[in-house]
Amino acid sequence: MMKPLAVIGNVNVDLIVGPVAPWPAAGTEISVDHDEVRVGGQAGNSALTWEALGVDYAIAANVGSDEFGQWLRRSFGRRAERWAVRPERTTLSVGITHPDGERTFLTTRGHLPRFSLDDVMGALDGERLCGGYVLLGGSFLTDDLTARYGDLFDWADRWNITIALDTGWPPEGWTERNRALLRGWLSRCGCALLNEVEAAGLSGRRDPLDAARDLHAMMRPQAVLVVKCGAEGALAIGPDGNAARAAAPRVEVVDTIGAGDVFNAAFLAALADGAPLAGCLEAGTQIASRAVSTSPRSYGSLPQGAHDEHA
Repeated sequence: MMKPLAVIGNVNVDLIVGPVAPWPAAGTEISVDHDEVRVGGQAGNSALTWEALGVDYAIAANVGSDEFGQWLRRSFGRRAERWAVRPERTTLSVGITHPDGERTFLTTRGHLPRFSLDDVMGALDGERLCGGYVLLGGSFLTDDLTARYGDLFDWADRWNITIALDTGWPPEGWTERNRALLRGWLSRCGCALLNEVEAAGLSGRRDPLDAARDLHAMMRPQAVLVVKCGAEGALAIGPDGNAARAAAPRVEVVDTIGAGDVFNAAFLAALADGAPLAGCLEAGTQIASRAVSTSPRSYGSLPQGAHDEHA
């Protein structure tokens, strides 16, 4: 039986336009071939992945009091009934895509800084999530909640909930203050899901495996540390200290926005279903690769090998 899953963090509106190349000069106007308005944010992208995979989950988020906020709540139906509505405009992120599949984001602050611990407690049931996994994201955008992370970790410990942390990239970069914050958070987490640039920035190690080993040493016993390496797949250090890897299938990239969030959701779904670490990495890389190579975006299903103890 699959363990309970939930996600806490940033849900906002993404406006995707592009591709753009070269970057337009100031005062000019160019035409692009693609535009799309969709649910975004780390928590939003991961939740949509679980939805597409048919995985049950809970989500704690907040929205602004404008029409965008109403649209986000409608997008999640009953799962958003207990979300807090803040008297701010909903955060909007404009994603500008480039021909190589990469992207540039322009994001307003909006409602996200006012997402609070009270909002989380009002949306999630600790008893129902007991023994499960909670994906925590948007750390450097949700100011009020981030200030109470210690209390959030205490709540998770009381209910035997494993926190799986993906902070996202801090807007000011990996300053010494941000490194110190993340080291403290890692010490309270049972799982961390970082990309290779974040892992290198935090550890000071260029090799992803070296970075993973250093960061894993900061975490609780029996923890899992994952480094997502894009087209090169992903690697992880497991509870026994051994490394596992999964290669990513070769695909023609269409849209990389939210790729890491899709990986997180698929990885945790496989983990909650009892898959071995290599199978969880395979699930994450396969689902994310399908997502970034399809338009409209599709996710497929969890690979059968993810559930094979000998995968």
